[in-house]
Amino acid sequence: MIRRLVLIAALFAVPLAGCSRREPPQEPQPTLPDTAGEGARRAAERERMRQDSIARANASADADARRRAEEMTARARAILEEVVRFDYDESALRPDAEAALGRKVPILRSNPNVRLRIVGHTDERGSLEYNLALGMRRASSVRQYLAGFGIDASRFETTSMGEDSPAAQGSNESAWAQNRRAEFVITAGGSPLTLPGS
Repeated sequence: MIRRLVLIAALFAVPLAGCSRREPPQEPQPTLPDTAGEGARRAAERERMRQDSIARANASADADARRRAEEMTARARAILEEVVRFDYDESALRPDAEAALGRKVPILRSNPNVRLRIVGHTDERGSLEYNLALGMRRASSVRQYLAGFGIDASRFETTSMGEDSPAAQGSNESAWAQNRRAEFVITAGGSPLTLPGS
């Protein structure tokens, strides 16, 4: 009987011993984010955003610079191409023509590569030959005036259209006054142009 009791006790002890040896179940640990990797991703994203911002600022600044250069070139071109007018049968410069030419001088000095064609025109009165010669005298008068400011005369080409290319149609003083002129064509160095003091 003792043997039986020992055997029964042993049978109960084995499962109990197994239970006592068991460790309590562990609670699942939350998965921690990869903070080192996440930080690196965030830093890379911030750097990308910073570089994008710099690129946008540079593109904007470049666009502004191009716009300013284009505006400056347009203003300088308008001054260089400004027409000068003459009195009837005259090649002498009027005060308003001298003022217009005076506005061209600083631009010509600031842009030494610019070359101009000066084209003399007349109204319809007079013979073709006389008007061609008068147109040439007008163009030469303008060239001489500009060269008087120390600008190399070789930068100016002169030609005459006489009465062949009227600015205004009509046989009256209003039309004739517009046709007695010298026009300017930029033949070289016209882009970009700078204005003095800029």
